[in-house]
Amino acid sequence: MTPSSELRHKCNAALDFAGRQLRHLIETYPDTFPMYTQAGKWMHGGEAWTNWCEGFLGGQLWLLYRHTRDPYWRAKAEHYSRLIEHRKTDRNVHDLGFLFWSTWKRWYDLTGDPQINRVVVEAGQTLSLRFKEQGQYLRSFVAEESLFIDIMMNVGIIFYAAQQTGDAEMWRKAMQHSLTTRRYLVRGDGSTAHEGLFNLKTGEFIRQSTHQGWRDDSSWARGLSWALYGFGTVYSFTRDARFLQTAELCAQYYIEHTPAHGVPPNDWTEPNPALPYESSAAAIAASGLLNLARLTGDPARSLLYRDYALRIVDTLTGPEFLASETPGWEGILKHGMYHQRKGLGVDESVMWGDYFFLEAVCKVLGEE
Repeated sequence: MTPSSELRHKCNAALDFAGRQLRHLIETYPDTFPMYTQAGKWMHGGEAWTNWCEGFLGGQLWLLYRHTRDPYWRAKAEHYSRLIEHRKTDRNVHDLGFLFWSTWKRWYDLTGDPQINRVVVEAGQTLSLRFKEQGQYLRSFVAEESLFIDIMMNVGIIFYAAQQTGDAEMWRKAMQHSLTTRRYLVRGDGSTAHEGLFNLKTGEFIRQSTHQGWRDDSSWARGLSWALYGFGTVYSFTRDARFLQTAELCAQYYIEHTPAHGVPPNDWTEPNPALPYESSAAAIAASGLLNLARLTGDPARSLLYRDYALRIVDTLTGPEFLASETPGWEGILKHGMYHQRKGLGVDESVMWGDYFFLEAVCKVLGEE
């Protein structure tokens, strides 16, 4: 299914609006990396929890450059990418894929400059150092014994670094992490757990847990979107059918459990949620489903994934979610959720929501 002329118009309008919002952000608060809004405003003293979002602003600037070819966006994209270069050796987070895939990898794809590629490869090498042989997983930032579903969105940079350097050991770590996540965090119905806990001495899996969902055994929407997108990415590197099967199982759960407009609540299994929407999960899912439409070998599923992704994008480019008709709002996409339990960025704009929304919009327009 090709996008309608109306949807293409909405996508172009959304990118124009994003340009205005991002210009305001980087000129009003230069060299800052806000994560979420409070009452629609980016700059505030709210808690960060962890340092994982610094790539999404530069990533949006690269997307705008690709869309407009305006040298202003190119210069700003390079500048905001350089501001995070030092993070390529950051051993404290599991999020180096988020930081460097959206910025330096886009930069490299545009230029083919091996110096730029070296930064991406070094980030992947650094991330691989989080691997725990006992348990066979990349540890989360929270604790040695903790595995997060989110890391599926970051493991791709390890596969890439291994591919670029011919490092079989690094490839093995990325493979084992992906298989461990598939076994212990993805359930038989396609729902996912946020976290898995392991015995550090034996590597034995102990239990599923959550920091962001309703309960340990429930289904936190953004985590499932990370899995849907991330396992598809791993399949694109490995061509191992197990990963495509897992991504499609997660996609099936998303489609079956989400309202017709395509935007889930923060957790599908929470009874009577206080807020109906988690728009960042929808944006991630839309972009991931567009990837799956290309990756799956089944034409009927390809059509289903693309059709459903277009439905999500159609919803998110409407006035309920796009902030273009909300005076004073500084973000792009409303009704996002950072950390409901901690009360951070609840029903706000969140930087990764804006990034994956723009990525999905660009894919709809054929620019990705």
